[in-house]
Order: sequence, then C-alpha cells, then structure tokens
Amino acid sequence: MTIEAPETKIVETWRVACDGGEGALGHPRVWLQIPRDEGYVECGYCDAKYVHKEFEGKV
Repeated sequence: MTIEAPETKIVETWRVACDGGEGALGHPRVWLQIPRDEGYVECGYCDAKYVHKEFEGKV
C-alpha cells in the first residue's frame, strides 16, 4: 500500500485557512500562521504544507 505525499501549496499570505479541501470528506477549518523565519507551516490534520511565496524553492 502506498501513501500519497502531503500536498504543498505556495501562498501569498502569512496566515492561511485549511479545511482539507475535500468538502464533507475534509476536516474542520483551521487557521495556520506561517512563521516569518521558517517560511512554511504544516496542517496538523491533513499534513498539507503551506509555503510563503518568499520561501518558494528554499524549504
């Protein structure tokens, strides 16, 4: 059995909302703050990785 890699999304804001993106099959909406020194944050529910555009290709 293979497990899909978590999705990586490039975003323009430092604060993002994640709901799993699957409608009823997703998860509760959570707000995530991207630390300005790290440039990315991962969702605790679905492991999606949000990378700020200033850090694209660096993390």
